[in-house]
Amino acid sequence: MAIAAGGLSGTGLLAIYFGVLTLVSGWSYALEQFGTYWPFIVTLAVGFGVQVGLFVYLRWAVRTAGSGKVVAVTGGTSGAAMLSCCTHYLVNLLPVLGATGLVSLVGQYQVELFWVGVAANLAGIAYMSRRLAAFAHGA
Repeated sequence: MAIAAGGLSGTGLLAIYFGVLTLVSGWSYALEQFGTYWPFIVTLAVGFGVQVGLFVYLRWAVRTAGSGKVVAVTGGTSGAAMLSCCTHYLVNLLPVLGATGLVSLVGQYQVELFWVGVAANLAGIAYMSRRLAAFAHGA
């Protein structure tokens, strides 16, 4: 169940990526961006899927253990990863909003924002792994 949830989540994230870019700038642009940044995009999608899979597994483990423990797993780390991952899409949306200065700033640091997203994603995986290990030792 956890593997399926993780796989679907990662695939869903890629679908959202292609959907948003296609709606904003067209299919050819989406393919061009994916061709340029695929190592980051695939890494972020896989990392997101791993986080979701770990969360689903941890939730299942808590439920089947029958304990009254409350799992303090929040979506904060995952949300931060998604935010930093997707911030570069502002390059496509901000001209519509008239924020050209911010567009050029985000555009200049697109690769750095990808690295921030990857780092946050790894932090999220580490956090979920620690929560799972702590539960396994305490259960």
